[in-house]
Amino acid sequence: MAPQVDPRESTMTVSPPSARLALASFALALAGCATLVFNAATNAPMTNDTPPMMDAQFETNQENIIAVSFSGGGLRAAAFAHGVLRALAETKTPDGDLLDDLGLISSVSGGSLTAAYFGLHGREGVDHFREDVLLRDFERHLRMSVFLPANLSRILGGGLNAREDFGDWLDREVFHGATFADIYHRAKPEIRIHATDLYHRVPFPFIPRVFSILCSDIRSYSVADAVAASMAVPVVFAPVVLRTYPDRCNEPLPEMLVRVRNDPNAPRLLKASEQALSAYRNPQLVRYIKLVDGGLTDNLGLSTLIISRAIRGTPYAPLSEHDAVKVRRLLFIVVDAARGPRGDWSLQAEGPRGVDVALGATDAAVDSSARLAADAFEHMMREWQEAVIGFRCGLRPEDVARLAGPPGWRCADVKFSLVFLSIDSLAQPHRARIDAVPTRLTLDAAQIDATIEGARQGTLALPQLQEYLRDRRVTERPPLDRRLRERPMERWTSASDE
Repeated sequence: MAPQVDPRESTMTVSPPSARLALASFALALAGCATLVFNAATNAPMTNDTPPMMDAQFETNQENIIAVSFSGGGLRAAAFAHGVLRALAETKTPDGDLLDDLGLISSVSGGSLTAAYFGLHGREGVDHFREDVLLRDFERHLRMSVFLPANLSRILGGGLNAREDFGDWLDREVFHGATFADIYHRAKPEIRIHATDLYHRVPFPFIPRVFSILCSDIRSYSVADAVAASMAVPVVFAPVVLRTYPDRCNEPLPEMLVRVRNDPNAPRLLKASEQALSAYRNPQLVRYIKLVDGGLTDNLGLSTLIISRAIRGTPYAPLSEHDAVKVRRLLFIVVDAARGPRGDWSLQAEGPRGVDVALGATDAAVDSSARLAADAFEHMMREWQEAVIGFRCGLRPEDVARLAGPPGWRCADVKFSLVFLSIDSLAQPHRARIDAVPTRLTLDAAQIDATIEGARQGTLALPQLQEYLRDRRVTERPPLDRRLRERPMERWTSASDE
């Protein structure tokens, strides 16, 4: 058991080596009383009917595409993301609304609640998400206090909460047993939920390509488990665990990984991802993958899109070849629900104290990595547009016809736009109201509604969105029956399709 500390000894002065020895002894004593907390792996191995090297292509078959990324930030981030979807749903077009243009949602942490729910329910889910998800008391069944001896023991043993505290509740009450097969049943948008591989310190996307490298079938994997992993703040939650099954698949690693491994000039982010993915096939290195909050490595959910573009090596990736020919306008909205600095300790000589130091250090690391990812993504968007135009203008007429280029097609008629929607970018009083909303998993109705409305109005006011609408109307096609536009498309393709 933990030793009893005499309060009178708290004023003693000790040398740094003595302090380290005392802390180490104290930690060892506590560890002896720790309650082991971990999550069993729930992903299944590949079976005989699992498509080889399955991959979910970013393919929308549209001239006009909207992509969004949803950041972390607890339930505030989920509500903020929902406000963006509400704005798209109420922005009408001659043949529907802007939700019809939504081709990709990338998400981390709290934003993954919104992404997964929309991926399962589509536009119908937009009407019900507030009542079905946002107004729930997520914290009611969670262990939250770090001061209870039993909870401290759990922290030392892996985390305050495990699957039975959160993941099971999500699965039962929010996602109702849904798996990724239910998401892939819908034609679009593509949903990319992200966690962090804690051991390798890289983003981990829940996509078929990565699961195929694990030799695991993502179709049977629980959506709730993926969202729980994306939201698994260390200490508060024990890591979500995946198992690798290298003996269950016969295909070698994708050639693209081998190409990165042998390229001494490959970017460090790409190298780190290749090392992690290759290790998943080596049982001497990895048998279990421990996943925590996706915001730790990229709180904007952009890194794996950068990786996808770089690792595939085509001028149009992560678009498909068909989409690269058909697309005219692509608007990418990065939705950032993170708050600015907290506290008043910058106004006084003393402080911050222990908890504030820890929280501030974590926020600094998270914000720094998000800024770097945002800058890299902005550069990628410019290069991506130029590369797509170069690819299109290099095609022969018969190639354009084969790839279903639309009537009046012009090779250089392509425009990719990027816009960041953050709390700081909102007009008052929305900015102040949302900035005051804490990063928690339970919020009251007033906080939820203020966050939704601020994001909704902020989205509608985006100049880039209005420009996208103007460009869209210039070449509007005759309306299609919505049943045809929402027809499920085949999502599984082989490596040869790349």
